[in-house]
Amino acid sequence: MVSVAEITPVDHSAPGRTARALAFLRRHQVFAVAFALGGVLRLVTMLGYGPAMWFNDSYEYVSVALHPRPHPIRPSGYGFWMMILQPFHSFSLVVFTQHLMGLTTAVLIYALLRRRFGLPKWGATLAAAPVLFDAYQIQLEQLIMSDSMFTLLVVGVVTLVLWHRRMSWRVGAVVGLLLALTSLTRSIGLPILVLVVVYLVVKRTGWKAVVAVVVACAVPTVSYMSWFKASVGKFAMTNSDGLILYMRTAIFADCTKMNIDKYKELELLLLCVTDPVEQRKEYAQWYLWGQGGGGTGTGEVLHRWGTGKKFTEITNEAASAFATRAILSQPGDYLQVVARDFLRAFKWGRPRFPDEATYNMYQFRPYYDLDSYGRPKRLPNWPSFQGRTDTDAFSYEQGPPETRIVAPWAEIMSSYQKVVYLQGPLLGGILLVGLYGVAVRWRTLGGPVALPWLAAFGLLLAPAATAEFDYRYVLPAVPLACMAAAITLRRVTRAPSRPRSAAASGPTSRRAGAARPSAPDTATRS
Repeated sequence: MVSVAEITPVDHSAPGRTARALAFLRRHQVFAVAFALGGVLRLVTMLGYGPAMWFNDSYEYVSVALHPRPHPIRPSGYGFWMMILQPFHSFSLVVFTQHLMGLTTAVLIYALLRRRFGLPKWGATLAAAPVLFDAYQIQLEQLIMSDSMFTLLVVGVVTLVLWHRRMSWRVGAVVGLLLALTSLTRSIGLPILVLVVVYLVVKRTGWKAVVAVVVACAVPTVSYMSWFKASVGKFAMTNSDGLILYMRTAIFADCTKMNIDKYKELELLLLCVTDPVEQRKEYAQWYLWGQGGGGTGTGEVLHRWGTGKKFTEITNEAASAFATRAILSQPGDYLQVVARDFLRAFKWGRPRFPDEATYNMYQFRPYYDLDSYGRPKRLPNWPSFQGRTDTDAFSYEQGPPETRIVAPWAEIMSSYQKVVYLQGPLLGGILLVGLYGVAVRWRTLGGPVALPWLAAFGLLLAPAATAEFDYRYVLPAVPLACMAAAITLRRVTRAPSRPRSAAASGPTSRRAGAARPSAPDTATRS
């Protein structure tokens, strides 16, 4: 017997390909409509806020693209991506690729939930909706920032791991490379490596796949760290982890409780904040980036040391020792500030934190900020690696790099942002649903829900524990939380068993069955 599939000719002509594409879109029309609307919103954003929007960190990425080097504060992966695009001299192209990254993230969520977990089309689309429609997600893609790339890489890793019930070493190598890119984009990617490896070991994926993940991640990461050592003198990813942890502890650290030996630990005494604890700033960034050298501000690290440079190995090591001592001496105070910042992610609305200036950088504004002469403000002219921030941006763009606010598109997105974004309590509810999914699968240590839920929880907790809350740190956790909640709530339907006929058990039937797409992975149904 010959199956119908074996005798039906495949139409490889252009009309045939078009017909197949249209048929595919009809099968997934709910997601296709949502995807198209998400694309339109991003087009409106590019028309209203071209060539790009700017954040304080953006200028350092541009500097790395122009002068490739390991950056002392953050890994240079995103700067290298901008370097690849530099010959086009277009920030519009940079943000266009970031909008594509956002849309691709939504596609990965939809494909995983449909193919591997059997969610209905509307359910998988709903899980991808925050990535497609959240106004702050779209605005973040329009910024010259690394977060859109980081989010795509993390979701890509989780998708690959959950997609393959039995992972080959080749797939493991791809996962490892993606994890390496993740850690080179944001240093929080290395803890995600640990989470993925533990998950693969618990799921008994096989030692070859685990070794492939570790080796494929280690080679690029160690190479970058070796380059950092050759350039800076320290085998590390950055020279800032201790200083950033210092700013986390500076708002509560009381040197009278830290048992600092004033004769042997003078470097720690130099880092003591002189203001009383009750009079200190609520936001930790001030103690690293704030202005002024008297009781608070950069003087706590920079002026007192007198090195002229903040991010050096000496100051970083001293700051790390101070922060560690503060945490061990005042664990209750530390846990209090961590809990306070962690819970900010679940508040209704978006409070103006850490300050008004930072809050405004995440807003679609329908008008220009004007200087004292009534002209649109230019980019800041801060000193950079080999020049100034404004001239670096002009060199990359080969033209004016300032954001051009264009009506009516800017007004459209500004009004849209006031209404359409994921509120904090809803994110909290999504996380609780995922936590329930982990709890009911306790016999399998959380099953497939554990990986995306723990990754989402970790991405929310890590900034609160090591630096400070910032709204842009929330967004990469959202798609992972939605994946975990969707897997928890998926509705598994089992077709009733049918009696097998003699013909159904024959070789032809087995051949036809092998050609069918596989059902959602039953091993993940726990």
